[in-house]
Amino acid sequence: MIFFEKNIKFLVLLGFFYIFLQMPRFFILLLLALVLVGCGQKKVVVNNEPIGEKPSSSSALKSSSSEKAEENKPEEEKPFIDSRDGKKYKMVKIGSQTWMAKNLNYNANGSKCYENKPANCDKYGRLYDWGAALKACPKGWHLPKNEDWDKLYRFVDNTSGTDSPYISETAGKYLKTVSGWKDEKGKPGNGTDDYGFSALPGGFSDHDSRFNFAGCWAVWWSASEYDHDLYAYNQHIICTDKVAYWSYNDKNYFFSVRCVKD
Repeated sequence: MIFFEKNIKFLVLLGFFYIFLQMPRFFILLLLALVLVGCGQKKVVVNNEPIGEKPSSSSALKSSSSEKAEENKPEEEKPFIDSRDGKKYKMVKIGSQTWMAKNLNYNANGSKCYENKPANCDKYGRLYDWGAALKACPKGWHLPKNEDWDKLYRFVDNTSGTDSPYISETAGKYLKTVSGWKDEKGKPGNGTDDYGFSALPGGFSDHDSRFNFAGCWAVWWSASEYDHDLYAYNQHIICTDKVAYWSYNDKNYFFSVRCVKD
């Protein structure tokens, strides 16, 4: 009797197996799929976000901010070496222009250090009268005209226009270094240096050889003349404001020189 029951069970299993083999392939696959679903699913995770799911708001913000930082990151180039004296100058590309990222420090006739101290030349570069400034930049570079300064400021402001010389309401903030700027009372007036221009407040000297405002004013010559006999344009950034603006002065003043590539 026991042997008979065992054989019955075997025959039943054999029958189910035979039926299973006769089922269309579609139903076999469907059955296997149902079994797999019943066993549960695992999410594949990449960069802390499950594939197929909408990224979290935090990850979206991280992506947006990193893209913004990469977009504004200054494009640095290999340092330029002035063959005249061997001095090295960091260069930075801002928009379509390539600028020296520090003031010129070439010892030309018609130039001097702030307060006649060599340490100030090392820190801020030399100060030049306009005639010397015109010829001071090395081969392949030039003293920027108003149009060159306009182009720089408009790129920083993300604006367009043709008025020249152009006054920027914000470029001073973004072109100044992150330290080294303060007013006479010691109040900081630093910038963010977003574009690697690294403007430093080298001050200036007037036609009576009086030195003024190192630590608070950056003044650069422009190659553009205001008056063919007496005056030329210059560009200003100061510690107490975020603007970048122009003025004109006697060509016998001594201002900084920032060279731009031809």
